[in-house]
Amino acid sequence: MKKLLFAILSLFILVSCENKPETNLQITGNVKGLQKGTLYLKKLGDSTFVTIDSMKIDGKSEFESNINLKSPEMLYLFLDRGETNSGDNNLMFFAEPGKINIATDLEYFYSKAVVTGSKNNDLYENYKKISSKYNEQQLELTVAKLKAQKNKQMDLVASIQEKSNAIMKRKYLYAINFAVTNKDYEVAPYIALSEISDATIKYLDTIQKSISPKVAKSRYGILLTKYIGERKK
Repeated sequence: MKKLLFAILSLFILVSCENKPETNLQITGNVKGLQKGTLYLKKLGDSTFVTIDSMKIDGKSEFESNINLKSPEMLYLFLDRGETNSGDNNLMFFAEPGKINIATDLEYFYSKAVVTGSKNNDLYENYKKISSKYNEQQLELTVAKLKAQKNKQMDLVASIQEKSNAIMKRKYLYAINFAVTNKDYEVAPYIALSEISDATIKYLDTIQKSISPKVAKSRYGILLTKYIGERKK
């Protein structure tokens, strides 16, 4: 009787393990100040966001999600604050298999977020620090150009446009160099697709040919190869 009971119990455990979905990414975190709300973990599908997981917050601000990530990619953590409205409800981060922690707060959900545990995300944050400086310079020139156009100072408009083109070129060259330098990480093809997709095809080819075989087989590696192929048609 004991042997039969043991056999039945072992079979039950085996079936339970088989039915349990495999996961390779654990995301933990804390939204300081959040007492009630819902967090949605999403990814970008073909054209819309797809919800991967949802976590209800009721009293405790900590959260945890365990998912199966086929390939490193950009994920999005959306915060539904319930009755509290805010435009700062979306946090994007570069996810990869392993353990990732997200520490942020309710008031500055995106701007104060600290993400640890993802090398791809660390690299992307480093990229943004430099890229944002080019964006700031472009914004200043755009304001100056509009002012010059309003005052009909066409020589000045042409001069500002020349400076703007030079900054844009430096930004693109920085993105290309960054991607090639970090060819062993999935952030490389992601930057090519999201930041400089309209670059001259030879530059995109340079990135595509430089990435490692592992990265070439990743989601963004495959998308980059497909995109370049379509542009060459």
